[in-house]
Amino acid sequence: MSLWQKHAILEKNSIILVIGILIVIAIGGLVEIVPLFYLKNTIEKVDGVRPYTPLELAGRNIYVREGCYLCHSQMIRPLRDEVERYGHYSLAAESMYDHPFQWGSERQGPDLARVGGKYSDDWHRDHLRDPRSVVPGSIMPPYAFLEQTDLDYSHIAEDMKVQAELGVPYTKEDIADALEDVRTQATNDSPNADALRKRYPQANVRDFDGDPSRITEADALIAYLQLLGTEVNFKLYDDKANIR
Repeated sequence: MSLWQKHAILEKNSIILVIGILIVIAIGGLVEIVPLFYLKNTIEKVDGVRPYTPLELAGRNIYVREGCYLCHSQMIRPLRDEVERYGHYSLAAESMYDHPFQWGSERQGPDLARVGGKYSDDWHRDHLRDPRSVVPGSIMPPYAFLEQTDLDYSHIAEDMKVQAELGVPYTKEDIADALEDVRTQATNDSPNADALRKRYPQANVRDFDGDPSRITEADALIAYLQLLGTEVNFKLYDDKANIR
């Protein structure tokens, strides 16, 4: 019996064909799944990525609460037009402490994965207050109430405990210092700034909303936005690519 005649058996007998398909799928599934049992982590470690500070975590909560992810993704695909517009493609490690992640599948506005440090705090304040004052064609609604609303961070330590249960490496000391860390990061020339940066490298420590007399939701959200994309030194990755 020739190979073609054997193949005809599959084509003419649906039951045999289904059995064959199931066998192939089972083999493919095992090849994909079995190696995962021997890996403690499927995310490659990347220098610079750290947990959010309490203030940044509060800002991220506001970002999620206001549904910013519905219009702004935080995932740059490894495609030429994406990389040229937004910067280096996203690494899995950048989202390892996000619960839930903010990758998104819809963009009404630009991707925000690399927005940190791209604009000043003043720009962000103006943008939140009146988006069209800095981006004339923007369809984003105003969020002026953020700088008028005091940040309620009384439960931030409990939030960090939950994050720790999900795998974020917050220590007991980090959680115990959460309230003070919020006040430190949102204050200009804080005497505790160096201690905060030692535990949270590259943390921006300053008044973000332009009103040093209070800590507002705008402080938290801008602190979070100014962090995005700044933890990893992508120049190292670009240099390696050039060497190749």
